[in-house]
Amino acid sequence: MNRRGYLAVCGAICGGLAGCSGNSNDSSEGTAGPAQDGYPPESGTTPTDRTIDTAAFETTTVEGVDVPLAPIDATHHWYRGRVARFVDARGQAQYDRSHITGAVLSPAPDGTGDDPVEAWPTADRIVCYCGCPHHLSSLRAASLIENGYEQVYVIDEGFLEWQDRGFPISGEEVSTEPAVQQIAGQTAADYAGQMAWAWHEPTGQREAAPIGDDGAYTLELHFSDVTPDSTITVETPSYRIEDSLDELTAQTVTAP
Repeated sequence: MNRRGYLAVCGAICGGLAGCSGNSNDSSEGTAGPAQDGYPPESGTTPTDRTIDTAAFETTTVEGVDVPLAPIDATHHWYRGRVARFVDARGQAQYDRSHITGAVLSPAPDGTGDDPVEAWPTADRIVCYCGCPHHLSSLRAASLIENGYEQVYVIDEGFLEWQDRGFPISGEEVSTEPAVQQIAGQTAADYAGQMAWAWHEPTGQREAAPIGDDGAYTLELHFSDVTPDSTITVETPSYRIEDSLDELTAQTVTAP
């Protein structure tokens, strides 16, 4: 399944999908308002000049699109200098819970119907992120690149590393971090390079992971408010399964 195909399957739940998570103990808990320009707030300080060779960044290929993976130190330098707009590629619930201060919500793969990024100049530098560390954000970045945005990057280490380094975050619940659950699965090797998805429909949380050359994939779920009995949907290009989190994490998921 490609990223637009996933949207067609999810339909009405996509607006509330929550993405791979990341929460923090930052003191800005409860202070976040929804920014629309993606820039960090004014800090009153200017970082020391630094040359960043973006051509040297590693890339990941998403459905034929090469997405640059920017080291977190580089993205933080851009953040401090207010020379990049930041995009949270998760979903509303996880964005509300915690996000990089100033970032806008623009869920993977293709944003929302009233997506703020659509009003930005295509020449502006854009940094996407998620917490997994860059599966969802790479999907969002690839979509932006396909739509003509010229300087799109992904935080290579992801939101959780941003949090761990004490960089600025905001949200309603930044002091907690959900446990990570792993779902290992297998599909046909013919689908290598495509994505496997998992989501919890009642809360809209979702995760994605690439399918390997041998057809194997591992979904790392940073889901809040789920229990071992919670029903999780797993979908690959060849099958869709709904089962309890406990069952899905206990064995390798294969076609029914």
